[in-house]
Amino acid sequence: MTSPLIIIRQSFSQIGRNLNMAVASLFSITAILLILGIFFIILVNINNISESIKQNVGEVQVNLKDTTDEALTQQMMAEFAPMEGVENVRFLSKAEAMENFKKKWGANSGLLDKLEVNPLPNAIVVSIPDLEKAGKVVEKAKAMAGTDTVNYAQNTIDKLIRISNYIQIGALILIAALLAISIVVVSNTIKLTVLAREREITIMKYVGATNWFIRGPFLLEGIVIGLISAAVSGGIIALIYHQVVANFGMDFALLMSTGFTSEDFLIKNLIIIYAALGASIGACGSIISMRRFLDT
Repeated sequence: MTSPLIIIRQSFSQIGRNLNMAVASLFSITAILLILGIFFIILVNINNISESIKQNVGEVQVNLKDTTDEALTQQMMAEFAPMEGVENVRFLSKAEAMENFKKKWGANSGLLDKLEVNPLPNAIVVSIPDLEKAGKVVEKAKAMAGTDTVNYAQNTIDKLIRISNYIQIGALILIAALLAISIVVVSNTIKLTVLAREREITIMKYVGATNWFIRGPFLLEGIVIGLISAAVSGGIIALIYHQVVANFGMDFALLMSTGFTSEDFLIKNLIIIYAALGASIGACGSIISMRRFLDT
């Protein structure tokens, strides 16, 4: 038990003696994790939108004007029914559409209860298993007098997939660069501590101290800095995401026909990722800074 306690005391003592550099490393890693967190949130929500829209592939939703009465609605449905490729035609009321929204929102559905008026339109949903024949239905729907807008999922999915691919490629490049930078920052910070103790480390090696006994305090120092950075950045991201959902959740839902990814799901996973990244960055930086002084 003595060695672990000595390692823990030494690591925290080193952080105290080099507080300025430790704080600089903490801010650097925190900033990097914040950027990574923003990209993570964007990617998760894009995938959420894609999955939600994919559930409606094979459907053309014809949103009706507020002035479209029941007689015109029935006439429009009668015109869609005999068209080639059409499997089913059904009416989607405002109330039903809102209920569907609440199911998609899950834990965040309470935000919808604050609405004084249901902003969703009545709609006609046309099921078309053969996507190649959907174009004619879309064209006909746009030409009808009672039509306000037409939602066709396939076009949106294609665009989202392209955007998602570009963002993912860019995010991977950025993540690799940021991780390299953060490791260098931690490495340089701990290297200053190592240089200050170079003579002490040499004596410890001469008297038989193992490499891991010498490396332990520096390794723990890097991990502690990384974990503190993960906790700080995780808290900031959670606060930002909560505010975004609270203030823009309804506008986002109306625009994308689905809500933001659940806060609980996203933040829990992000904290796990942050903890792993923070500890790994700190550990790698420490190991690299010690290579000059240790044989292994």
